[in-house]
Amino acid sequence: MVQDIPFADLKIGDKASMSKTVSEYDVYAFAGITGDYNPVHIDAEYAKTTMFEERIAHGMLSAGFISAVIGTALPGANSIYMGQELIFKAPVKIGDTVTATVEVIEKIEAKKRVILRTTVTNQEGVLVVDGKATMLKK
Repeated sequence: MVQDIPFADLKIGDKASMSKTVSEYDVYAFAGITGDYNPVHIDAEYAKTTMFEERIAHGMLSAGFISAVIGTALPGANSIYMGQELIFKAPVKIGDTVTATVEVIEKIEAKKRVILRTTVTNQEGVLVVDGKATMLKK
């Protein structure tokens, strides 16, 4: 179910999350949709020669999970994504279960802007993506 939290009801500290186990299908589908066929993502033999020693998911796939939380949970429908800062801190491997979390850290009343801290962690609690998003909330 998609939520639509009105600007007036958003409070500093409000949080929402979603979790997903990253599958091979997810990585191949993302490569096909975006055209990003970097072999570190899709070629196991090549990936063994990299610093990761195995295939990893696209960083922007993890960022997409942040978008899903924003668009469906907090602040939800009628939100316009205006900007996103991202820092990729650690790789996401196929089979990892990641949790994307957003937290309201600032509201700009005059412009109906909401600033969110955006994070993705893996099943071990390791921060894999850190960032900040700016939303316009209708």
